[in-house]
Amino acid sequence: MADIKKMYTTILGDQFPKDMTITYGDQTLVYRKRTWDIGGEEKGLRYGENPDQEAAFYELVNGNLVLGGCEYITPGNGLVSSITEEDMIQAGKHPGKINLTDIDNSLNILKFLMKKPAAVIVKHNNPCGVAYGSSLEEAFTKALRADRVAAFGGAVSLNRAVDRATAEALSSQYLEVVCAPDFEEGTVDILKQRKNLRIIRISRINELESYWDKRFIDFKSLIDGGIIIQQSPVNKIKSKSDLKPAECEYQGKLYKIKRLPDEREYEDIIFGWAVEQGVTSNSIIYVKNGVTIGIGTGEQDRVGVAEIAVYKAYTKYADILCWDEFGISYKELERAVEKGERDKAQKEEIDKKVEEDRGNIPGSVMVSDAFFPFRDGVDVGIKQGVTAIVHPGGSLRDWESIEACNEADPPVAMVFTGQRAFKH
Repeated sequence: MADIKKMYTTILGDQFPKDMTITYGDQTLVYRKRTWDIGGEEKGLRYGENPDQEAAFYELVNGNLVLGGCEYITPGNGLVSSITEEDMIQAGKHPGKINLTDIDNSLNILKFLMKKPAAVIVKHNNPCGVAYGSSLEEAFTKALRADRVAAFGGAVSLNRAVDRATAEALSSQYLEVVCAPDFEEGTVDILKQRKNLRIIRISRINELESYWDKRFIDFKSLIDGGIIIQQSPVNKIKSKSDLKPAECEYQGKLYKIKRLPDEREYEDIIFGWAVEQGVTSNSIIYVKNGVTIGIGTGEQDRVGVAEIAVYKAYTKYADILCWDEFGISYKELERAVEKGERDKAQKEEIDKKVEEDRGNIPGSVMVSDAFFPFRDGVDVGIKQGVTAIVHPGGSLRDWESIEACNEADPPVAMVFTGQRAFKH
């Protein structure tokens, strides 16, 4: 067992070349392997997704790719790939692949949320809590409370300089990474109380909104050595004017949504669609007042992931109620009741509140990264009290989903994005 634990702190090393050149027809891009001198040891990535996988990390340093009139991101725009030793205010140890890809995906979401203080907490390359706040500390606290359990050991990215209140809130949690555009005087000392916390400055977070429309080349390697190349997606939903009221024609009849979202719902729709850009498909999420309350990820069927997102909303709500009331997690309360160490009435009180509040879902917006092939997924959200739904539209059975919303009492709003947000 000691050897297994040692694996996680050992730098595996790699045999990958210092430079990498990729040629697209007559155009060439040059990449350089990133290494860092940490604790007197010049090394690259600690290891890949697992401790027995060698890995290397490359930064684009030369070339300007233009294909079919699309100019892809150019050198000099580095975010995660440009992190230096100086940016690693507290490195802890050489980063692994997951540390960097978690930061990257958090920035992939954060780039759409720059107008207000926002926090994104990512775990295993999926967001577990995302929130706006009137202050940075409030944004982080709301994101944390959205899923306190999954946030344990997560990577947090923030879109404002870390102030003292935020630093104190961060340091009270176990986190792997905190990433921000800057850190105000005295805040690093507070954060350094967590000795293994990686504290990273990425100054270009201040310019993150400019990355909204910047495309990059996305690679997928196959087990036979083949490679699939695609453009990165672009989120086309910037304001409510980019959304279409749900309507469709079926067998000669026009189906139109009865109610459009109100201003609060539109804000949550735009916020939720931004979060969707970083969620593994198939996915359904529920958001309310600029906070995620249930995130369902990576499922094979849409109704199933809608139900899983409900389950997660209920369980995360139970946990935060339990934490606020008793200072322990819901699972700890459950175990203590089973052992006779706590009164079962305490658990019954939490369970009753969760059922009454339906996991805090009523009043939320339901966000789907693809259309609903049947109305069953929509019915899941309506049953739980969502007041608005957003999805791409384009299903042969859109009319069923529109009818489901119109039949609800009161009617549920629905709008189409006209674009899908799959992420694999």
